[in-house]
Amino acid sequence: MALTIIKSHLNNTHYLVNFQQNSTRRNQNTRIQTKHIFHFNSLQHFINLSMKKSLSSSSSSSSLIKSSLIDPDGGPLVDLVVPENEKALKKKEAESMPKLKLSKIDLEWVHVISEGWANPLKGFMREDEYLQSMHFNFLRLNDGNIVNMSLPIVLAIDDKDKETIGLSSDVGLIAPDGNLIAILRSVQIYKHNKEERIARIWGTTAPGLPYVEEVITPAGNWLIGGDLEVLEPIKYNDGLDHYRLSPRELRKEFDKRQADAVFAFQLRNPVHNGHALLMNDTRRRLLEMGYKNPILLLHPLGGFVKADDVPLDVRMEQHSKVLEDGVLDPETTIVAIFPSPMHYAGPTEVQWHAKARINAGANFYIVGRDPAGMSHPTEKRDLYDPDHGKKVLSMAPGLEKLNILPFKVYEIYFNHQVRLSCHPNYICL
Repeated sequence: MALTIIKSHLNNTHYLVNFQQNSTRRNQNTRIQTKHIFHFNSLQHFINLSMKKSLSSSSSSSSLIKSSLIDPDGGPLVDLVVPENEKALKKKEAESMPKLKLSKIDLEWVHVISEGWANPLKGFMREDEYLQSMHFNFLRLNDGNIVNMSLPIVLAIDDKDKETIGLSSDVGLIAPDGNLIAILRSVQIYKHNKEERIARIWGTTAPGLPYVEEVITPAGNWLIGGDLEVLEPIKYNDGLDHYRLSPRELRKEFDKRQADAVFAFQLRNPVHNGHALLMNDTRRRLLEMGYKNPILLLHPLGGFVKADDVPLDVRMEQHSKVLEDGVLDPETTIVAIFPSPMHYAGPTEVQWHAKARINAGANFYIVGRDPAGMSHPTEKRDLYDPDHGKKVLSMAPGLEKLNILPFKVYEIYFNHQVRLSCHPNYICL
């Protein structure tokens, strides 16, 4: 597979390292030296800057100028976290319910649903929602409108769990650490046809698909759907929770910055110079289109990723350094973590990535080569056509209001090495 990248005009040697051409997996002997610094917070920088401007202004106060944000998908943003004054009663009620133990990835999906990333979904899918998502890539709402929903968001249980639940209509959900974190109301249990699910989402049942091997293959033969009531906001206590801004929090931040456009870019690896050029060039293009203050949402994926992707803490430290050194402007950039697990399901999954950013307020979405794709697990080729992701996004039902910004290739490097960016505190070989 030939390497194709954007030619970078950035001249910051701190970020330049060599990667071998045709490398599809990180060398197992790669050594990454980590330092949990995270010494630059773009939100805090902006808050401090705003305070200085406010103090130097002769005006005592001014009304907040609202940003021109796209409406959430399917209606007002859901917020499934139980109000503080109801928590004690809900927890007491849940103690008497049958319990289900969640995996780490199940917990990530609780996080995603509870904050409205999957708006208007209010819980794990029941059978009719599951079938619509799997077969049509959208949900039809009661008013007849449709919202894109290309990935089924489901919770699997085994025979023993099903027997434990019995005829109960409500179930308590237990986090991996043993804490009661949610209630699933008015549950419905239905069959989990794993082969059909895998074939429809990935277009193949070949062995070696990371999410399939981690989540679906070992899962039970039943799915349970219902409405979620989350007893506490989901926290990971890994030093990165301040980056995990909900759609509601992001919209407030866009308002503070008086954004009239928001363009989102997802990464699951470090920012390299080509990415930086692309993001800066996109802002320039939006300014030329007449927008006055377009804001970049740099939104790395923070849920499950395959073992050979760069760890989240390393990526966030590198993103922090990129802003600290001014490669991206901290006044017009927000770095936040997107909590969704990664499927590597190509054109099917990229619809989910785009739809979720609508709920955060983004009206422009940058899509590159082979988004959400990966190498074929058993053959020496891409699993998906590299151009199909952006083509599918331009046609996907329910995504018509989102503006798709295709990745533009400026120059092809035919040499055997390409220079990419990396945080100087890490050795990336």
